[in-house]
Amino acid sequence: MENYHHGFKLTQTDNAIELFLLGEWNKQSLPAIIEQLSSVSFNQNSLHIDFSQLRTCDSSAIIYLISFIKKFELNYKITLNNMGKFEALYILYSNYYTPIPENTIEKDYAYWLKTIGIYTVSLYIETLRIMNFIGEVIYYLFVSVFTFKSIRLKTMLNHIETSAVNALFIIGVTSFLVGIVIAYQGSVQLEKFGANIFIVEMVSITMFREIAPLMTAIVIAGRTASSYTAEIGAMKITEEIDAMKTMGFEPTLFLTLPRVFALIISLPLLIFFSDLVSVFAGSIVAYLDLNITFTEFYNRMKDTVELRHFLIGIFKGIFFGIAIAMIGCYRGFQVQNNTTSIGKYTTMSVVNAIFIVIALNAIFSVILTQSGL
Repeated sequence: MENYHHGFKLTQTDNAIELFLLGEWNKQSLPAIIEQLSSVSFNQNSLHIDFSQLRTCDSSAIIYLISFIKKFELNYKITLNNMGKFEALYILYSNYYTPIPENTIEKDYAYWLKTIGIYTVSLYIETLRIMNFIGEVIYYLFVSVFTFKSIRLKTMLNHIETSAVNALFIIGVTSFLVGIVIAYQGSVQLEKFGANIFIVEMVSITMFREIAPLMTAIVIAGRTASSYTAEIGAMKITEEIDAMKTMGFEPTLFLTLPRVFALIISLPLLIFFSDLVSVFAGSIVAYLDLNITFTEFYNRMKDTVELRHFLIGIFKGIFFGIAIAMIGCYRGFQVQNNTTSIGKYTTMSVVNAIFIVIALNAIFSVILTQSGL
């Protein structure tokens, strides 16, 4: 009995099935062939595949044929006839074919061990690259501190303008709104206990120590880390970084350090600006909801809120700035020579920077609280 299908002819006898491959097998015709071939039932013990009438076969079709043959090898006797010019291609891809085991979770743990091993090695290599990058940045950071002439002052000031001055509006609006929310929610609870005046400590300490540094760092992580990655990534695609290396310029010294210095300087200043705006917003809510005048608010803040709370927030900003700048630059250097990778690594830099900022803030909170600060 013979059956003709799109791309193959099937002949069935009592003991064997002969599968004749016809015409052209390529990525355009393969979906229809797979659909028709998967509907065929093979109930004999032998399967003979004939390549004599196959005119062309691309790599995707060869890979499918290999997977099809490997699937039936356990239960059928398979012979390949008249392979001709396709034999070399078949052997080449067969050497690299690794089937995914069926019922992996229940029957075969080797696949999972292999997957875990691959991810473990990838994580190890990525960790080494990150540590190498951090080491280079720290080395050149100390070199720049002791040799002030190596600091690219003009470039650093330009990055301060783009990362700090241009971010004042969004930082100001965000800080004002968050200050209003914190003060308003606190005033509702404090008013129930007749402790209206404690709104001053709640707003000031909360904003100085935690909310203002964290919120400012997250905004800068989304705004500046992405721009650093995109800028350096574009330079890598246009081979400007390769040209710098050819001329003897160190990319870490000329591209990374000005950006790191820019955020070390600008982020504490932005946190200070955020403190001012958020506390001012809190004093407005205190005046409108709790009848605490501005004079009473600021006098109590001066008398009861210690300076260390403000300094802790500024101190955090230095480390947040270093982390954000280094992540943005590191992901920029990872961009490959295609435009799609810019979007990929820009997204990664923002996600990584925000996560690291939150993690650092949690670590600082635990250490400072345990230290009594």
